[in-house]
Amino acid sequence: MTAFKNCITDVPGIRVGHASDEEALTGCTVILCEAGAMGGVDQRGGAPGTREVDSMSPMHLVQKAHAVVLAGGSAFGLDAATGVVRYLEERGVGFDVGVAKVPIVPAAILFDLAVGRSDVRPDAAMGYQACLNASAEKMAQGNAGAGAGATVGKILGPTQATKSGIGSASIVVEPLIVGAVVAVNALGDVIDPSTGRIVAGARLFSPGKGEPRPATPFADTLELMKSFAFAGRQGPGQPSNTVIGVVATNANLSKEEINKVAQMAHDGLARAIRPAHTMLDGDTLFGLATGEVKADVNLVGALAAEAVSQAILNGVRAAAPAGGLPSISSL
Repeated sequence: MTAFKNCITDVPGIRVGHASDEEALTGCTVILCEAGAMGGVDQRGGAPGTREVDSMSPMHLVQKAHAVVLAGGSAFGLDAATGVVRYLEERGVGFDVGVAKVPIVPAAILFDLAVGRSDVRPDAAMGYQACLNASAEKMAQGNAGAGAGATVGKILGPTQATKSGIGSASIVVEPLIVGAVVAVNALGDVIDPSTGRIVAGARLFSPGKGEPRPATPFADTLELMKSFAFAGRQGPGQPSNTVIGVVATNANLSKEEINKVAQMAHDGLARAIRPAHTMLDGDTLFGLATGEVKADVNLVGALAAEAVSQAILNGVRAAAPAGGLPSISSL
C-alpha cells in the first residue's frame, strides 16, 4: 500500500528541490519532470514575471515541459531557470531539435526584494543547486526556496505584512493523484475556506502599554480597500506581490485539458486569498500532466483547485518569523 505524503511529490515522476539564502531571504524552487509532462499555464493578475509561458499555451509546437521554476528576486530571479536548463542539458533531457536537446523550463517569479536583502537574488547557480537538491520525498515548506522571502497582506505596506512561505498538498482518488505547490506572496489576506476567517494578512498596529489586545491582529484587506475607495484614493500597496505555483497530476491529459486544469486551479487560489488576481499581483499557476492514468478533466480541475487551496494554507502555517515580520505561528 502506497504511503502518500500530502505533497506534490506524490505524483510519480515529480521531484522538488529548493535552494535558499537565509540571510537575504530569497530562493528558488524547481519542480522536475525529466521524463516530460504535458504542460499548461494560466496567468492572472496585473503584475506577472514569467519565462516561456507561451510555449505552455495551446496552439504552440512544444507539448511537454521538463521542469518549472518558481523563484523570488522579482524579474532578476528568472535567471534561476538558466541553471535548471544547464542541469537538464547535461543529462540529455530536452525537446529534440536534431542538433541538440533543448530543455523546456517555464518559470515565474515573485517580489521579495523588500525583505532581507534586495541586492541578492536567485541566479543560475541557485537554480542548478535546487536541481541537485531535488527529491521525491516530502518537500520542506514555509521559509524555503521560493517561499524564503514570501509575505502576505501588504496593503498597509511591507512592515505590516505577515511572513508566509511555500506550501504543498495532494489529493488522491486512487489511481488518480493531483498535487500542488504554491509560493504565497499575496497583496491580500489568506483565508481558511472552511471558516471564512483570516489566518494571515495585513496586521493592525500593535497595542501600546495598557491598551487592550485586539480580538484579531489582522486589519482585513478587503475592508481597507472599501475605505480607501470611499476616500477616493488608492491604498499604499505596491506591485510587490504574486502567488506562483504548479499543479501536477498523473492523469493523461491533452495540452488543452491541462491548460483547463491550470485555469480551474485558480479557483483554489481565490478561495484561500482575498482579494486575489489584483493589478498588484501577478498570479500564475502552471499545470503538469504525466499521462499515466485515464481521468476526467473536470474531476482533475476540481481536485487541483482544492489542492491549491490546501497548499496555500500549509505554506503560511509552516512559515517562521523572518525579516522583522511575524508569522502566524508567532501571532
